[in-house]
Amino acid sequence: MNKIIHDFIKEIDSRNSHEPEFMQAVREVSEDLIPYIVSQKIYHGKNILMRMIEPERVVMFRVNWIDDSGEIRVNRGYRVEMNSAIGPYKGGLRFHPTVNLSILKFLAFEQVFKNSLTTLPMGGGKGGSDFDPKNKSDGEVMRFCQSFMTELYRHIGPNTDIPAGDIGVGGREIGYLFGQYKRLKNEFTGVLTGKGVSWGGSLIRPEATGYGTVYFAEDMLNHIGDSIKGKTVTISGSGNVAQYAAEKCIHLGAKVLTMSDSSGYVYDKDGINEEKLNYIMDIKNNKRGRISDYIKKYPKAEFKKNKTPWEVECEISLPSATQNELNGDDAKLLVKNGCICVAEGANMPCNSDAIKTFKFNKVLFAPGKASNAGGVATSGLEMSQNSLRMSWTREEVDQKLDGIMVGIHKAAYETAEKYGRPHDYVFGANVAGFLKVAEAMLAQGSWG
Repeated sequence: MNKIIHDFIKEIDSRNSHEPEFMQAVREVSEDLIPYIVSQKIYHGKNILMRMIEPERVVMFRVNWIDDSGEIRVNRGYRVEMNSAIGPYKGGLRFHPTVNLSILKFLAFEQVFKNSLTTLPMGGGKGGSDFDPKNKSDGEVMRFCQSFMTELYRHIGPNTDIPAGDIGVGGREIGYLFGQYKRLKNEFTGVLTGKGVSWGGSLIRPEATGYGTVYFAEDMLNHIGDSIKGKTVTISGSGNVAQYAAEKCIHLGAKVLTMSDSSGYVYDKDGINEEKLNYIMDIKNNKRGRISDYIKKYPKAEFKKNKTPWEVECEISLPSATQNELNGDDAKLLVKNGCICVAEGANMPCNSDAIKTFKFNKVLFAPGKASNAGGVATSGLEMSQNSLRMSWTREEVDQKLDGIMVGIHKAAYETAEKYGRPHDYVFGANVAGFLKVAEAMLAQGSWG
């Protein structure tokens, strides 16, 4: 079996060795899926996994825009349309200097499994640009978004590809993108999700990924007769996911100790309560400042420059910043300090060494394709609302989100149990996500 996995990875690597993030995702998924696929005669000779790894379409384009000084700037735009076997492509747009094809392909590949797990009819895709919205004026961001959409609109549509937001693409950016799409197409359709509530958006959409991550962690703990209430929690990041994961933890009675950004993390031993969290939201969402500004108002807290929060003692950890932010040494430190549950709020924030450490020490571990699927699930609900030309209340959306996360936990847990891997949520999520997509691809023949 090891030889089969090795030969498969070698073949994929021969074409993608220059894409380390993508290969990392492929390797981690393949190690779980190939033994399962080999054991099922129905998949023999169909190369389902090989077909899932190769994107159906990749679009790359130049984005020219004019800065406030009148100078023309040039960035690179992308859209990776990974798999449409179970529905139109669905996945976020990321605006960040680190964006490249490797990162977007890994995100799109993970998105296929994530969208499948939600049970909603959505394929997988991802896109974005190496444009950095930080320290840009509203006018500069608007002109960039308009230029970006002037190319992207040719490749997307409400029944083709429905982008959403991701890192660097919040409500402001989605508004500018949608405005340009509407202008170019002369139609009002649900082609983007994460829209404002007054113009087709869904309630709880900004909160969804963070809320969903916490719901999943709670489901894991409930399954062993425990809960989040009274637990200490470390969270990385300070964007939407981290903010609302913190909010939900507070609502469920946990004590949030940390939040971070690329400059370092803040540690508040008294706990980040609702008032303190609102201050962080103001710093990040309105003032677009740094997390270190937290100690200006709350000087009892500590700011650890250029460090990550994994050194802080906690019972639950929610990495919610970016890929590969938590390594094997960090994982060992978390285990040593008493962490019993880790749920990924970001996409692939834990590297393979960290995951192995958590598994070996029987820490409850939720991979991002399962635990952070709340965001895309609510995006799917927004698509439904747009199609129906109606909206649901906050309570209705939250209830639907909670139900979807319970269903994802159930699928991952029961699949792991069925194949003799109890509590291995990584294996369970990979196989459960694969099954629906594979069935559709088989049904659709060699082009599926």
